[in-house]
Amino acid sequence: MVVILNKDTDIQNLKKILAERKPVKKFDAKKFCGVLKTNKDGLKIQQQLRNEWK
Repeated sequence: MVVILNKDTDIQNLKKILAERKPVKKFDAKKFCGVLKTNKDGLKIQQQLRNEWK
């Protein structure tokens, strides 16, 4: 959402516009924390995946 402010913008009107603004949903990465169970080291897995592109 973009709100353009001019010198003539009324503060009460601005507060009303900001109050009506809907919050943005963000990605919740914490719910996936610890989901992947593996016996290997995470750093080694990342290195293997990155080396596949070579």
